[in-house]
Amino acid sequence: MLTSLLAIALQAAAVPAAPKPSDPLPADWIEIPADELLVMTLAGKGAGERRVVIRLAARYTPVHVANIRKLATARWWDGETIYRVHDNYVVQWGDASEKKALPDGVIAQPPAEYDWPRYDAVTRLMRTDPYSTAAGHSADGWPVATNGTVAWLPHCYGMVGVARDLAPSTGSGGDLYAVIGHAPRHLDRNIAIVGRVLEGIEHLSSLPRGTEGGLGLYKEASQRVPIVSVRLASDLPEAERPRFEYRAADNARFAAWVKSRENREPPFFELPAGGADICNVMPPVRRAP
Repeated sequence: MLTSLLAIALQAAAVPAAPKPSDPLPADWIEIPADELLVMTLAGKGAGERRVVIRLAARYTPVHVANIRKLATARWWDGETIYRVHDNYVVQWGDASEKKALPDGVIAQPPAEYDWPRYDAVTRLMRTDPYSTAAGHSADGWPVATNGTVAWLPHCYGMVGVARDLAPSTGSGGDLYAVIGHAPRHLDRNIAIVGRVLEGIEHLSSLPRGTEGGLGLYKEASQRVPIVSVRLASDLPEAERPRFEYRAADNARFAAWVKSRENREPPFFELPAGGADICNVMPPVRRAP
């Protein structure tokens, strides 16, 4: 089987590929502002420090993101830990003691930024799903879903949410989690989604699993993963700032790309699915060239 796949790959490489309707133009790639990038550095073992880069959803969850920016500026997470790794679910980090004071200006109980009235998708998937009546992509590269009345960011792999207690708690943003398993869409509209991991998810998904409380909590403090620092990219020296671009979705090329994801083509795919879940059509991002 591997030989056949290699032969197909070599044959494809030998013939210059004709442009596809789904291919982006250079102008379709838009740089993400540095103050929308959160850079978390984890202590390393052997291979050195590990870095996770998160894009913040400031347009959708402005109060929570404002808190996160203040927490990063205050270096609140420096020296804290990843204390929960729940298999096929989430990785969570912040203050494991739940006693650390928040910096001045951080709102302890922001509004419940779980959904909003305006559905601003510029694409629409062919099929609905059990959690929404429609789903698609915003022009600026976010997956969005709706029930026809309100819209929200879905819990897809790599999305980042705000951990909270029981309602009326909405979470300050001091404790965050990233999805590392099958998309837990049942959490949609129950928790504020504040971002998406763009790079370094492997540093989270490969961590040893916790075992306590049925929640993946680490039993011993020594198991927790130290956080070296969390910074906004805009607060880093320019030479150290990561630069990323999202692919603009408000054009025919992106629409063709979505269609190609819903209907995979030969030679490998013989039976098109005729649709796709929004979490299988995540908007492309890339390192800025």
